[in-house]
Amino acid sequence: MKYTEHGNKEGPLLVFLNGGGTGGWMWEKQLSYFADYHCLVPALVENEPPFSIDNAAEQIIELIERKAADKEIIVIGFSLGAQTAVSILGKRPDLIDCAMINSALVRPIPFSRTLQLIMKLSLPLLKNRTFSRIQAKSMYIDPDHFHTYYEESLQLSKETYMNMLKENMACRIPDFFPEARGRILVTAGGKEKKMMKQSVRALVESSPNCTGCVIPHIGHGFPMADPALFNETAQSWIRYGKVPEHAGILYEPDLINRRQAK
Repeated sequence: MKYTEHGNKEGPLLVFLNGGGTGGWMWEKQLSYFADYHCLVPALVENEPPFSIDNAAEQIIELIERKAADKEIIVIGFSLGAQTAVSILGKRPDLIDCAMINSALVRPIPFSRTLQLIMKLSLPLLKNRTFSRIQAKSMYIDPDHFHTYYEESLQLSKETYMNMLKENMACRIPDFFPEARGRILVTAGGKEKKMMKQSVRALVESSPNCTGCVIPHIGHGFPMADPALFNETAQSWIRYGKVPEHAGILYEPDLINRRQAK
């Protein structure tokens, strides 16, 4: 797996996992903010071999083990990268000290023939510049990164694209995820689809080490939609295990249990 390194190699290890359809460039503002950390940005999705969350998680675990030494290990993922982070936590519950899981769908969607046809028809649209610009705007990709986003869309193979979508829709909480020892923050945007917010709740309910937070007025793309708030939230979670009061609406196990008891 290809990757880039940034920041202070003596600092804690911080791994950023990008979403499907984006690259490591989506973390530009995070990399500058966390310059005191030893940052790794793996190339999560490549055309060869065909992408799978399981394979990506295995490769990232190997990368972390090579680079971590005795450092604190932090993983921050968005969308497909967040699903990969969930897989890592399930495979190696003892590995990660701190994680921030952003917009991870963990409620599987049935893969029907109709849906498969829609997916096949959508790939040519991604290679249409006008449609790509609309998609980029929906994910809060700024104009400076649009050309890179569009060029990467043009290079995406049909097989990789289909595998990426299938993996995204089939993702579920791994059996050993509840045993993850690190503290885990799970977020979603308030404007995201209901199933994404249900995924926050499912992850929080599955593990005593999870805290959930829904960020109002944001859709799918918290790291790019509001980098300042994202960075502040990530830093607070990494350092203190707390979410800034103004960040969003907390979903914690105790609060959920009290609601269910009423």
